[in-house]
Amino acid sequence: MSLYTETITSLRSKLSAKEVSPREIVESLLKRIESVDPKIQGYLWMNAEEALQQADAADLSKPLGGIPIAIKDNLNVIGNPCTCASKILANYQALYDATVISKLREAGAILLGRTNMDEFAMGSSTENSSWGKTRNPWDIDRIPGGSSGGSAAVVGAHEAIASLGSDTGGSIRQPAALCGCVGMKPTYGRVSRYGLVAFASSLDQVGPFTKTIEDSALLTQVISGHDPRDNTSALQAAPDFLSDLKKGVKGMRLGVPKEYFVAGMDPQVEKGIRDAIQQLQSLGAEIVEVSLPHTEQATAVYYILATAEASANLARFDGVRYGHRASNPTDVLDLYGRSRAEGFGSEVKRRIILGTYVLSSGYYDAYYNRAQKVRQLITRDFTEAFKKCDAILTPTSPTAAFKIGEKSQDPLQMYLADIFTIAVNLAEVCGLSLPCGFTSEKLPIGLQIIGPKWGESAILRVGQAYEQSTSWHQQRPNL
Repeated sequence: MSLYTETITSLRSKLSAKEVSPREIVESLLKRIESVDPKIQGYLWMNAEEALQQADAADLSKPLGGIPIAIKDNLNVIGNPCTCASKILANYQALYDATVISKLREAGAILLGRTNMDEFAMGSSTENSSWGKTRNPWDIDRIPGGSSGGSAAVVGAHEAIASLGSDTGGSIRQPAALCGCVGMKPTYGRVSRYGLVAFASSLDQVGPFTKTIEDSALLTQVISGHDPRDNTSALQAAPDFLSDLKKGVKGMRLGVPKEYFVAGMDPQVEKGIRDAIQQLQSLGAEIVEVSLPHTEQATAVYYILATAEASANLARFDGVRYGHRASNPTDVLDLYGRSRAEGFGSEVKRRIILGTYVLSSGYYDAYYNRAQKVRQLITRDFTEAFKKCDAILTPTSPTAAFKIGEKSQDPLQMYLADIFTIAVNLAEVCGLSLPCGFTSEKLPIGLQIIGPKWGESAILRVGQAYEQSTSWHQQRPNL
């Protein structure tokens, strides 16, 4: 068994027993990356020498000592590029570490490369990157999901032991489902956003991609906790996510919302999810029907609120302080206009325009204000549902990975790719995606487990019980 196929847990065991060294792990990954990344294009930037230096200096007594972790290109790592896959930040280098990066360093992790993404995290397919499309390791003619497609693809292709991504409307869970790995979106406020380049500040959350639930619990544990530099960070310490992991699901009530089994969903995906629900029932869980009646409004609400926040957040990229600057401007308005026109891609421009429109005079109440009210109704739906159950089971994505280019000319169809994940961000609850089967074309299917606020322990427990009773997570793409 090659070292690059191992998990965090198995490698920690081998490192403790001195069966392998951190340098051997990094070298194994570098060879794997050299072999398969030309097909996948999951990495934007690598610093092999620095990773090997970190490996030689690794402290094996720490929770992630000697374990390499790949990083999405919107998280600041001092001295590394942080382009958000955008031309406007083509030459930008980070001047500081994001809090999650500081926490990885404190835990002994090795930082391994920058992964591709949809520009400024705006997309569901990683086709919107200025530096080229990432491909799905299970079928290189298909998308890996987005916006954290690079982070999902490198874990799915065994080019990373684990990685970090960000999730604003499904950007960890959806690519995890399409690439056959585990993706965790923690409760809003659980993980610091300091050093994450903002897309929509009331929705963004950092989380891990891993090969197993146990690894997800460990990595979520490491990056969680209060941070005074992030005023949305919760004033509470993270519990021990590993302590309840193996308690099983006997006695747990798991909700199935009728609104999540919709017309247009791939029948093979629906069968995979129904089979997973049945499997959890056979393990002792009680399955109950719940209702999330405002699900239908979630996509519209999200694309009003997220674009409004993006319009405000991306105003800072003006060609003055950092990033791309237009040459020979005639005046300050020409500088702003041309710098942004030349630097931003079409999807980012589309969302800035949408967001500016819904915030504009005369439309604020009709769109933005009304969307905020419906967001409260969506949040209330989840509060009521969790009175009847401990966690909720749904599909992560309505389809398996689609072909590259299939939806890129139809933004509305692309936006619907996140239909099952968006409400989790709007309600500020937690969600997890893990493999639960394959289509007839050998494309992964993802089961989403949703928990209440601060309910990560519960969804990890459900995920662990399901994962250990099936073998889907042990399947590997043929690259």
